[in-house]
Amino acid sequence: MLRRVWLRSSRTQIAGLRNYQTQQPNVLGGIPPPLKGIRILDLTRVLAGPTATMLLADLGADVIKIEEITRGDDTRSWSPPSAPLLESAPPDSTPESAYFLAVNRNKRSMTCNFKDPAGLEIIHKLVARSDVLVENFVSGKLASMGLGFEDCKKINPRLIYASITGYGQTGPYRTAAGYDVIVEAEAGLMHITGESNRPPSKVGVASTDIATGLYAHGAIMAALISRQQTDEGVWIDCNLFETQIAGLANIASNYLIAGKEASRHGTAHPSIVPYQVFQCRDSFLMIGAGNNKQFAILCDKVLDNPGLAADARFATNAARVANREELLRIIEEALMKQDRAHWLERFTGLGVPFAPINNIAQTFSHPQAIARGITVEVEHPTSGTLKLVAPAVSYNGERMKVHRHPPMLSEHTSEVMAELGYTPEQIEDLRERSVI
Repeated sequence: MLRRVWLRSSRTQIAGLRNYQTQQPNVLGGIPPPLKGIRILDLTRVLAGPTATMLLADLGADVIKIEEITRGDDTRSWSPPSAPLLESAPPDSTPESAYFLAVNRNKRSMTCNFKDPAGLEIIHKLVARSDVLVENFVSGKLASMGLGFEDCKKINPRLIYASITGYGQTGPYRTAAGYDVIVEAEAGLMHITGESNRPPSKVGVASTDIATGLYAHGAIMAALISRQQTDEGVWIDCNLFETQIAGLANIASNYLIAGKEASRHGTAHPSIVPYQVFQCRDSFLMIGAGNNKQFAILCDKVLDNPGLAADARFATNAARVANREELLRIIEEALMKQDRAHWLERFTGLGVPFAPINNIAQTFSHPQAIARGITVEVEHPTSGTLKLVAPAVSYNGERMKVHRHPPMLSEHTSEVMAELGYTPEQIEDLRERSVI
């Protein structure tokens, strides 16, 4: 029943997409990879940095991911779960963790110990040939190793050097390590997340890391455009702390403009009622009646209680906020009389925002997700066919291609070394010395 309701509610949108594609044949076909020919030297690991470099790789940049020679990116060991190994995989193959696979598509992997002088020389050669270097070491760490911005600028004045840290390049916390959940706590997000009568809660995904990766990606794109005008590189200072504060949006503005401290409201909205999750007889619903018209429709067409919208206690949003508890009690008592499927059907087509609380399996089986093609399959040498989340943006009706599987550790070391001019004999010697 629930799936039929979803299908009915999404039919119009799917048909609209098809009509658009039919009516706009001249704009379809995607765009050429805009970053083709741009080389990114990726010295990042875990999530924020790899998210930024993956987005650049999706746009066609050649991203060379430099990893530690024995373990690689920390997230390679963050399992289970992992992708299964093919029976034909070499005996020494290691399963790839689902975490690593999530944010490393379209990249090449090279291992290099740049604490060794020979390894540092290799990285310097890559710096000379790269357009962008992205790193997420603690502030000052790479400079102490001969790979700081000033060091790299001497090698390549046009290099865009993007540093992703926990707290930025200046200030008393500049050398503190950055962890998503710590910054969630320290920069206000955790204070406003969770139920009002319960302890603070973290967000269910590392949203600060992801947002920082998006900010870094945008800053790098801006720097590439700036370089076209100045012919000079730039040092980008991007960090979790400032990203999270910027992400407080209206909550930050409420404090800065009106001195209003924030509090936790669970799924509810501090300034709009009803705008939260409600329990029905067998499950939960998200309802967002953001204006008086939507509230009147909710009362009349969904709850069969037209007099509720005319009640002076609830006639305006300000009144509804003032009488929040009483209104929520009335709505939930009505919803508890029927199962979720009943209410989904009642809401459909009325113009009042609503949604079921879907688990992840229901998210990927959602008809809109299927219609939009939100997953992509890629062949992996040791795991076979992998299903990944597709790039989120379409251009002229097409997404950028996933042209490389998330790389195995050191999969492209010899390839990149050859591009730098190293002979097979030199490459083998450097392997034996554990430089690469």
